[in-house]
Amino acid sequence: MCPEQQEARLSVEGELGPPERGSSLEKVFTFSTVSASRSSQEIVTAFKFGGSSLLGAEGMLHSAALAREAALRSRVCVVVSAMKGVTDRLLAVAELLARNEPQKARRRAEDITGLHLETLQDLKLAEGERERVERELRLLSCDLLHETPAQGRVVVNDALRDRVASFGERYAARLFAAALGKLGVPAVPVASSDFVLTCDNFRDAKPHLEHTERRGRAILMPLLGAGIVPVVTGFIGATADGRITTLGRNSSDFSGALVAHLVDAEELVIWTDVDGVFTANPHESEEAKLLHELSYDEAHALAASGAKVLHPKVLPLAAQTEMTVWVKNTFKPQMRGTRIGLREDGGVA
Repeated sequence: MCPEQQEARLSVEGELGPPERGSSLEKVFTFSTVSASRSSQEIVTAFKFGGSSLLGAEGMLHSAALAREAALRSRVCVVVSAMKGVTDRLLAVAELLARNEPQKARRRAEDITGLHLETLQDLKLAEGERERVERELRLLSCDLLHETPAQGRVVVNDALRDRVASFGERYAARLFAAALGKLGVPAVPVASSDFVLTCDNFRDAKPHLEHTERRGRAILMPLLGAGIVPVVTGFIGATADGRITTLGRNSSDFSGALVAHLVDAEELVIWTDVDGVFTANPHESEEAKLLHELSYDEAHALAASGAKVLHPKVLPLAAQTEMTVWVKNTFKPQMRGTRIGLREDGGVA
């Protein structure tokens, strides 16, 4: 059942619930609504990091440094993909379960948990912080391994595939928040499934924008108002009854635009491994040309025609609030990249 059919049954208070007593968020959520309102009037920049930007501790720290620099000028909200290759590996685990090869699936799942624990070690956090994050990662790992028992047949359907696929972003958000903390930036991981309300079309779920915006603002705006960087999982949402969904493959850019939209970001910066939007795939064509300025319509047409740098649902959301979208290279941050939006004189870029 899609969320439109649940509208009469839902309320924000019931959906969110109070923060856990004694948790790091408890004080944040005692902020007055006036404080939250004031925070929404300040400049907010949204960053979305792709999987290639987050590969290993080195990638996490490099990307976190970009977010730290932006945090000197504005409030920052971050959306993360899974580390490069992890979603494919998780879906391969689900396929092994579907082929009734539970022991192979279990070993692959253990390898994935090991990769993230190794990345945590390489971050070289202070001992107490490392222990705290390790506990969080091990709890996640227990959930993943629960989905992949070494014995017995597992019923594999699209709902299970979405649950398994969601772990990549959930690991990445915790590691990225820890990397920001190491650099002196207060940050907390936020599960997008706590506020991105979707229908139950697993593997390609559609968000209910009105409820998602209301729920998301209730969670994210107090954090931003308190000077804390929310590190939000891309790609995933949840049905009204709490079942994990995904928004489709390569949809973390869409998640980034969705989060940027609901926090009233002036800019969304999509950090990737190419210099911006090209006329063709620069990895495949020597004739590909970098496009420095695009209108929303031009960029949307490129995305809809198969250009892989942008998800086709990003630009319609950005155009609603005239938010500027940048596509930039994480590894060459000094390069201008591609700017998508209105001209500075108010015309179309």
